Amino acid sequence: MARFGDDQAPGQIFDTNGILVGTIPGQPGMSLAMSGQAAANYVTSNGGTLASGYPPPGSGGTSAPGLGGTSAPGLGGGAGVSINTGTPGAAATKMNQMSVEEQIQRAVARYKQSLLIPNNGKTFTTFQPGDVIENQQDTVTKGLWSGNIGNLLTFFSSSAQTALQKKYYYEIFQSGSTVVGAEPQFAVAYGNRAGSGSATIGGGQNNDTPTRGIYSQYKLLCLDRDDDKFTFNGVDSDNIYVVNFNRARMREQLDPGNVEINLARLSGSAYVLNHPANNYTSSGFMGVDGTGHFTRLIDDSSIVSDPTVGTSGKVYNIVSGSIDNGVFNSTAPHYYGLFYPQMGIAVLNGDTLDLSCSFATATASNTYGNNAFQLFTAISGAALFTQGGDTLGFQARSSENVKSQHYFVRVKNAEYNLSNNPSYVTGSDGDFKQTGFLLDPKSYISTVGLYNERRELLAVAKLSKPLLKDFTREALIKVKLEY
Repeated sequence: MARFGDDQAPGQIFDTNGILVGTIPGQPGMSLAMSGQAAANYVTSNGGTLASGYPPPGSGGTSAPGLGGTSAPGLGGGAGVSINTGTPGAAATKMNQMSVEEQIQRAVARYKQSLLIPNNGKTFTTFQPGDVIENQQDTVTKGLWSGNIGNLLTFFSSSAQTALQKKYYYEIFQSGSTVVGAEPQFAVAYGNRAGSGSATIGGGQNNDTPTRGIYSQYKLLCLDRDDDKFTFNGVDSDNIYVVNFNRARMREQLDPGNVEINLARLSGSAYVLNHPANNYTSSGFMGVDGTGHFTRLIDDSSIVSDPTVGTSGKVYNIVSGSIDNGVFNSTAPHYYGLFYPQMGIAVLNGDTLDLSCSFATATASNTYGNNAFQLFTAISGAALFTQGGDTLGFQARSSENVKSQHYFVRVKNAEYNLSNNPSYVTGSDGDFKQTGFLLDPKSYISTVGLYNERRELLAVAKLSKPLLKDFTREALIKVKLEY
């Protein structure tokens, strides 16, 4: 007895000539190695029903030895019955031969797929030489101010600072300091080497004034040990204004070439006009000059390839110019101060600001000059002006060197086409939920895990969208690990 795929209906019995003999309920379709009355006897003896017109007239019981068949005597026709497991009769031969060829093709396909199963069952793939590129470094910059803004246009001093604190510095916010979301952006201060422009705290006589303390503090932060004064373009100065960028904002350092400080010209008479209840004195109450004059300052990193390097890191000069147009008169720049990008500090020459921006710095002894507020007024006042379409706010960007390693994950066509997701199978035997996956499994890659040699998970990378994988597709996924 032989069944060739699904070519014969269950229970249908054919003789050696391919003619339908009849049907036997409960048995698979088969072809007999006999014909005529012998075939008819086989069907009826097994509870079957003969087909109409069978056996044909004049056909006798014949028997042909089967291919590996067995003989069952006593079934009529004077001959035994051989159940054929080989080729059927003439009419069924063509039909069954096609089925055999199809089965062979399917068997070959299954065999080829079975060779791929070891790769499909892989859970880990070891990186090969060249798959990992180490010690890469990129410079990442972003706007320094809150919300990654590069140009700050609104400035507010802090109402939470005490009067004593303001004798040393003013902390500047991007919105009212009591408003939700307000964050400190930078601070301004004034320092004098001799302590002028401020009074001794508590009325003492040791000249330990806030301006003296500010000058000493930034001298220790920015200058080399044997240097006692700030020097601007070869000229020493005891009179400095300081912009100290908030450390939390600058990440690793300020980005040289992307910092621009704009200063409005000040006027004592302008302050009196806007504050008639106060009298302007040399103690330093200034307003923005109504003539619209302003000064734009940048660092000279664009024209200096080898900056000075000290204990505070790289040092650039602050000169007249703008980010868009570069240094003004680059062959003979106008010097205003020193820029320490790694410290997040800009030190401006007070003597120069008095001349160019009319700061009128108060330098009387044992007198509170409130000079730091003049710098705040000049910076915030500049945001009232525009030039060439630029609003003259305070521009700055942070800079960070980010180290990284690149991992090239190579997924060949025969790998990772199966999934261990529970939804991939069904039933207690773990059959494929999609029957088509038997010969053509598919999966979707959504995550890559990086493991050490002990197979401990160290990092996880997520793809932006799942990636289809089957035997006709290969994938190359680059994982970038930053640290």
